[in-house]
Amino acid sequence: MKIIRSKEYAPDVAWSAIDIANMNGITTRLHWTDAPYKWHVNDGQEVFVVLDGQVEMFYKQGQSELSVMLQVGDIFYASVGTEHVAHPHGEARVLVIESEGSV
Repeated sequence: MKIIRSKEYAPDVAWSAIDIANMNGITTRLHWTDAPYKWHVNDGQEVFVVLDGQVEMFYKQGQSELSVMLQVGDIFYASVGTEHVAHPHGEARVLVIESEGSV
């Protein structure tokens, strides 16, 4: 059993993570960040849940670049092949569920 108090997690480096679980090759990780990530496409599907703060998620759909502002409790699902990048507005803590070793 594990209890993780996400609001207490505050590392020194953006996109640092705590590994919560690995279930048959699917990882669940708590990330902290105050800086944008990089544009990327995951090897599989990704579930991105905002636990604290606000994150603007940019994504490409066809030739268009779109964005959505994610608030606490919002969930972004990236299907296979979805190019995206997360830009926090200030500090944010997010739960990410994805294939092990994914970008």
